[in-house]
Amino acid sequence: MKCSIRRSLTTTAVALGLAAVLASCGGGGGGGGGGGGIGIGAPLPPTTAQLPEREALIARARALELNTPYVPPPGNVLEHHTSGYAKTMCSAVFITGIDPDVAAESLGYFVGPYDQRKNVGKPVVDRVKKEVRISIPNGPTLVARHFGSQGCVTLPAGRDDVLFTPVEVKSTLPDPATQPWPMGDVLPGDPPPADVDMAWVNQAVDAAFGVPEAYTSAFVVTHKGRIVAERYMNGIGATTPLESWSMGKSVVATMMGVLIKQGVYKLDQPAPIPEWQGAGDARQQIKISDILQMSSGLRIKAPDDPDFDPNGTYPDHVYYYTGRINAFNYAATRPQQWPPGAVGRYRNTDPVLANYLVRLAVEKRGEEYLSFPQRALFDKIGIRSMVIETDPYGNFLTQGYDFMSARDWARLGNLYLQDGMWNGERILPEGFVNFVSSVAPAWAADKRPIYGGFFWINGMSSLAMPTSAYYMLGAGGQFVLVIPSHDLIVVRIGHSKGERFAASTLNKALALLTAAVPRVR
Repeated sequence: MKCSIRRSLTTTAVALGLAAVLASCGGGGGGGGGGGGIGIGAPLPPTTAQLPEREALIARARALELNTPYVPPPGNVLEHHTSGYAKTMCSAVFITGIDPDVAAESLGYFVGPYDQRKNVGKPVVDRVKKEVRISIPNGPTLVARHFGSQGCVTLPAGRDDVLFTPVEVKSTLPDPATQPWPMGDVLPGDPPPADVDMAWVNQAVDAAFGVPEAYTSAFVVTHKGRIVAERYMNGIGATTPLESWSMGKSVVATMMGVLIKQGVYKLDQPAPIPEWQGAGDARQQIKISDILQMSSGLRIKAPDDPDFDPNGTYPDHVYYYTGRINAFNYAATRPQQWPPGAVGRYRNTDPVLANYLVRLAVEKRGEEYLSFPQRALFDKIGIRSMVIETDPYGNFLTQGYDFMSARDWARLGNLYLQDGMWNGERILPEGFVNFVSSVAPAWAADKRPIYGGFFWINGMSSLAMPTSAYYMLGAGGQFVLVIPSHDLIVVRIGHSKGERFAASTLNKALALLTAAVPRVR
């Protein structure tokens, strides 16, 4: 059998459990749409009868499709790959503090495909300018520069700076070394709860790190809000900001939840995107809930589309990262492919638009945008390490350019485990946690009970935890699992190079953890 899959089987592969496909293809394929990389090993796949048929997904979508044109992203594919590679290297060195040679070998395959790196020059790390330069033979040199709290940005062609004024984002919280968990990092000195089998918990941690090829960098477990286990790769610590990729989609969902709680937006209202307000524009029918549920219906191409052609044009889904463009404007000017709320597809247009809505709301109130997440959300729940990167225009790219420590991801997970409450204060509106953790109607219509509101759902038992569990998921094997039935939060973060081992090692750990603590609901 000739295999046509060359892309990286990232988020949807995990959720769908495409082990049969991987087996028939002899492993994973390329990253970033057309390049190389390492595919992800799918955990506990559903039976063949459970897997939705690719042809049925395509047929249903085509029956609903509107007659609108598709215009592919402009530019040179190798330049896009190199843009992502340079940004990945810059962030690894100047945010996480990883050795450049290690970063070049093991990180960021999704936007800078591994097998394309041999086609460009060796990254030049300039620690004075805080930038990384990569030259394309007989072509341009791509420059990614560190801009403090906004992380790293690959500069547009012909420019030596970004098109916004960087802002220093500071937490107002006290030194975490002086504050008890969860608002600080001082852990309790008393023994773990008696109903937690710590021998099994410790075995779970061993399982998470048991395969060196998985490149697990951090593993944190909380039970009823308390850290009961954690371990880190050498050189990584409890406060190290780590590449987290599409787990950032759940961050923008949370920011939208904060704004809904503040009365700025409602889930069922039409999304007030300025570019859609012309007379007769059908996109005015797209609701905020459609955007959060990955079912706006806007026309782009993404590697997780069932009809994606890896030999075709560069996918818009990745172009949002690598195009060095105004991502908000690009997303807002995509035409409608399907009626809103009709077809669910994992595409970056929707989280980019959600970030656009955040910026519109914050700036309409006359507030500073780049510090909004820290003051309105992170400071309220003890998060100090988050770095949200932007495009060259200062627009958040939390569809995947985000860095945060494993402990801080555990804090965010616990906000959801506690139904949006924190220390007696309601951070998220009532019903919002239920919204993000319930199967989106458009995905249910395709018989894929795997996606909610910028959170994945374990509806097909792809992971070794109850179907009521839901999770944040990022390329390269990044997970934050919310398991209400056991009052557990599990954070697993690792390097792209170990992606194909991530889910299998995580499943071994999950089986032990769910046995180690009592079921509470």
